[in-house]
Amino acid sequence: MRGATRVLFERELSLAWGGGGGPLLACAFFACLTAILPLAAGGELKTLAPVAAGVAWLALALSSLLSLERLFERDLEDGALDLLATGHLPLESVFVIKALSQWIATGLPLALTAPVAALALGQPLHLAPLTALAAALGGLGFAFTGALGAALALGAKRGGLLIAVVVLPLFIPPVVFGSGALARAVQGLPPGPALALLAAYALFAAVIAPFAGAAAIRNAQG
Repeated sequence: MRGATRVLFERELSLAWGGGGGPLLACAFFACLTAILPLAAGGELKTLAPVAAGVAWLALALSSLLSLERLFERDLEDGALDLLATGHLPLESVFVIKALSQWIATGLPLALTAPVAALALGQPLHLAPLTALAAALGGLGFAFTGALGAALALGAKRGGLLIAVVVLPLFIPPVVFGSGALARAVQGLPPGPALALLAAYALFAAVIAPFAGAAAIRNAQG
């Protein structure tokens, strides 16, 4: 069981890191999104600073969508998903491994990019560690809910559009909690309550999404 888990994790991490441009594409897209706002609203830091946290989190959520379409679809097309379904690991474990690989390959690089983007929008420098921590927690939630959306859209035409329709409403709570934590820190208030809600969302997604995702995969295979 441990050997199967390690082999699958290494495979999924390799696919997530190299497939479709890997983290470079997501980070580049994130940087482009955060660069659009100063071009549209002007370069005044007084104008950008109040909305820096919200814009950075919106860009983070949208960037997390990029590589979701092929998360399960490529395995369905080449028959690997059928082998995984009949292997030693339950589909729930396969789902968790895929989601964690997605988070490591895309979510963590985006979390490291988030402070740079927020600083460019006028966020204070001392909030950079908090921004990275919140983005990492939110990215974990994005990974599991995004993987659930990918499983629900499995085998559907225009799966990428369907994933966005399913997943974006689920991304609203972490965007609210994450940007709220940074907004509280800017105002001199403790960000702990918002971070706790963000961590609770990520934990809830990590517990619920594997069962719902595995059921969706079985339905698509049937």
